[in-house]
Amino acid sequence: MGNGIRDKVAIIGMGCSKFGERWNDDAEDLMVEAYEECLADAGIETEQIQAAWLSTAIEDFHVGKSGVPLSVALRLPYIPVTRVENFCASGSEALRGASYAVASGACDIALALGVEKLKDTGYGGLPQRSRGVLNSMWWANYSAPGSFAQLAAAYSTKHNVNAADLKRAIAQISVKSHDNGSRNPKAHLRNKVTLEQVMDAPMVASPLGLYDCSGVSDGSACAIVTTPEIAKSLGKKNLVTVKALQLAVSNGTEAGHSSWDGSYFMTARIAAKRAYQEAGITDPRKQISLTEVHDCFSVTELVTMEDLFISPEGGAIKDVLDGFYSAEGGQPCQIDGGLKCFGHPIGASGLRMLYEIYLQLQGRAGDRQIKDPRLGLTHNLGGAPHQNVCSVAIIGHHGA
Repeated sequence: MGNGIRDKVAIIGMGCSKFGERWNDDAEDLMVEAYEECLADAGIETEQIQAAWLSTAIEDFHVGKSGVPLSVALRLPYIPVTRVENFCASGSEALRGASYAVASGACDIALALGVEKLKDTGYGGLPQRSRGVLNSMWWANYSAPGSFAQLAAAYSTKHNVNAADLKRAIAQISVKSHDNGSRNPKAHLRNKVTLEQVMDAPMVASPLGLYDCSGVSDGSACAIVTTPEIAKSLGKKNLVTVKALQLAVSNGTEAGHSSWDGSYFMTARIAAKRAYQEAGITDPRKQISLTEVHDCFSVTELVTMEDLFISPEGGAIKDVLDGFYSAEGGQPCQIDGGLKCFGHPIGASGLRMLYEIYLQLQGRAGDRQIKDPRLGLTHNLGGAPHQNVCSVAIIGHHGA
């Protein structure tokens, strides 16, 4: 796996726009909003940034192709700007590009920014677009809720879980996320919900009800990265560094071979193993302080905690119901409200997750602050359970 980038890259600034129905703002406004916070946090000037990565997943609907929209919106100094897209892992992909550039010595300071303006498209869910002949053959009747409802059915069957128990566990996940999101001024949804509300909500794709599904939103988030040495020369203390950044992409096995039973995410397990190896983590349940995972649906979060080897196989339901992933639990998950409360402006989500971990590590999360975090993990999953992209990033205090 090479030498990896553990502690070779420091995050010196981050910013995040308010997520929501931003009808009066365009994508450029959201980029500027996130960037101004990020630049002020980093304490540098725009002219010091030497390369940038822009992540958008459905660029035709708002910014268009190429890196030009980012360069124009931020008035970047004629530097290279690369636009990247990798399903729901697009934001993490932008961070990967910026981090690798710094770690390799190709540049000293780099920017990663993600943005998506989805509400203006008029779709109730993610906008539909041509997937080409191959995907039309493989995903003939695909819908996101239907696909992840199948994940729930496969998980329930494999682990012999009673349907009522599974429904109660995933409902508790939604209750927990809404409770966390109610304390976050940048979240799209800030309403608390009760277990009864979630259990009795209209069904979307059994067992997934209305409150089990994340929403569509507009938003942007960004990070500025450099080397630890340069960060220290800029007067930065309490450095937050990248411990691992790993990506795994489906190769067709899940969709075309019976060796995969549909109850877990193969890419998540592979990316997690690689990330733990890169970060030197041997016991993620004890060593990771908090997580932000891709809760596009509540059942996705439940299954992911097993794929990250934090809960034992078949044991996530017990951990959820016991409060292990609550704000006061052993390892808080979605302490900012997650996709459930932020919605999912695709290109921004990965960096938005990182923003919360970054704030927590620096003790700047306000009412959401947890006690003495050391390492935080973000997880993005794009696509369907049977064909997807998964990224896992781990950040923490320098030298931790």
